[in-house]
Amino acid sequence: MAQINYRWAITNALDEEMGRDEKVFVIGEDVAESGGSFGLTRGLLEKYGDRRVRDTPVSEEAIAGVGVGAAAAGLKPVIEIMFMDFIFLAMDQIVNHAAKMRYMYGGQVHVPLVVRTLAGGGFRTGMHHSQTLESMFGHVPGLKVVYPSNAYDVKGLLKSAIRDPDPVIFLEHKALMSLKSEVPDEDYVIPIGKGKVVKEGKDVTVVALGSMVHVAMNAAQALEEKGIDVEVIDPRTIMPLDSEMIIESVKKTSRIVVIHEAHAPFGFGSEIAALISEHALYYLDAPIKRVTSKFVPLPVGSGEDVILPTEEKLIDAVEDVLKGE
Repeated sequence: MAQINYRWAITNALDEEMGRDEKVFVIGEDVAESGGSFGLTRGLLEKYGDRRVRDTPVSEEAIAGVGVGAAAAGLKPVIEIMFMDFIFLAMDQIVNHAAKMRYMYGGQVHVPLVVRTLAGGGFRTGMHHSQTLESMFGHVPGLKVVYPSNAYDVKGLLKSAIRDPDPVIFLEHKALMSLKSEVPDEDYVIPIGKGKVVKEGKDVTVVALGSMVHVAMNAAQALEEKGIDVEVIDPRTIMPLDSEMIIESVKKTSRIVVIHEAHAPFGFGSEIAALISEHALYYLDAPIKRVTSKFVPLPVGSGEDVILPTEEKLIDAVEDVLKGE
């Protein structure tokens, strides 16, 4: 298997799916001539032409509206919202139309729409280009929400998302773009809704989302030197969520810490805490801990280092739950 980075895994997935199915097309701001943000659609215009790779006006609502209509008519649009922060401008189309159409028409209409968007901090670009808003979409019936943490997963999950008959919100973390992992040359997909145990352990479960998977792995390595055996779980998708995998891990370790980049209130960690409280409460030997960004807008520049979750904060949380605190 070749070692490729997260960026090229996305491009390869788009290329392969466009080659496999002529109904797949890509639209968004600067996806054609410029090759997209971070070059993620580079080369697609030359290969597939401007009918299937098309730049749009600077209007997220229009981009999403075209995507919903085309999907309902039988095509398979992959729309790009350049930064997740801009997705608020398309909320009506995504939440009130794409998510509800199949239900509203009794299953007679499918909306095979993929909404790709760049999420997360790490580039010091401030509060309008750094948010992770996955929980907002996980709350909406009819939407699937995917958040891959590595090149292998991003390719396999994007291919699954494009083949899925329902709308998928697909988060791509900016800070992971250069991260490499082994990716097979042959066609493969990863089922949406299936998480992964990245590292097995017996002392404490750490559920990590997106880029935080790598923070968790670094913390686990540091804690191993202290004799603490951490199990790291990457859900990969938050809707549907692989609840059983998380519950079984907590039954084994009796302790859990959740780390994610979004804010704590009403976030992904809150849902995991509720899940464990409902299904594995009596297995717990310590309170559930969350490690998240501070509840303030992310500042421009180095100030984001104070706000975002870190390896050190996660290590402190793990040590606290091992003390029963």
